[in-house]
Amino acid sequence: MPNNASAEKRMRQEQKRRAHNRSVKSLVRTQVTKARQAIGNTAASAEDAQAAVRVAVSELDRAAKKGVLHKKNAARRKSRLMKQLNTK
Repeated sequence: MPNNASAEKRMRQEQKRRAHNRSVKSLVRTQVTKARQAIGNTAASAEDAQAAVRVAVSELDRAAKKGVLHKKNAARRKSRLMKQLNTK
C-alpha cells in the first residue's frame, strides 16, 4: 500500500493507464484475429481479406503510436499479417 500522497496518486494513474492500455490491446487483438480469419476463409474474396488486414494494420500503428505496443513489435505483427495475406 502507498505510504504517501504522491504514491497514492501514482497508483491511481497506473490503474487508469493500465485499463486504457488493456482496451487498446484488446482492440488490436480483435482486429488481427478478424484479419487472420478473413485470410484463412476460402469463401471470402481477396478484397475482404485486404480490407481486414488494412484495418488491423491501422490499429497496430495506432497502438504503437500511443506507446501501448513497441514500434518493432507492431512492425513484426504487420509483416506477419502481410506475409499470410500474400501467400494466400
